[in-house]
Amino acid sequence: MTDTILVLIEDTLAPVDVQHLLALHEGEELAYHVLVPADSNRPLLSTIVDNLGLGEFKDALARLRGKEPTPTEAKATADEQLSATLAEFAAAGRAATGEVVADDPLPALRQAVTDGDAREVAIVTYPHAWLDTFHQDWASRAREALEVPVLHLYSGTSELG
Repeated sequence: MTDTILVLIEDTLAPVDVQHLLALHEGEELAYHVLVPADSNRPLLSTIVDNLGLGEFKDALARLRGKEPTPTEAKATADEQLSATLAEFAAAGRAATGEVVADDPLPALRQAVTDGDAREVAIVTYPHAWLDTFHQDWASRAREALEVPVLHLYSGTSELG
């Protein structure tokens, strides 16, 4: 049976992100299963801190005013991100499967680890100043909850979180 790498993402993986993931297990035959949360309920404080830190003042103001994607909009965005990410895996010569999961991806991640032959979890996100600092990010939470190795990569870079 082929081992599975679970990949939790917050945005479409770029070709460089897929290459970084594949390079971690060069020469091995692995299955990749991608999870994309339909994120319609972002935490207020951490989102504003991230927006301000990145100079995204318009986005910070919109969030402060309560602008959130509707569940339908969040699901549509997650579907697009999943489709594009699976296409990036295919372009790199690797098949991958995936699914859109709930806003909080940890229950789905826990279930996927329990149900399958997950060897490890790779989480690819942008840096989040507040969540990363206070260990409330997906990777920190997954490390506490799961009994498999959890790797946190920052999107578009080879930096580890």
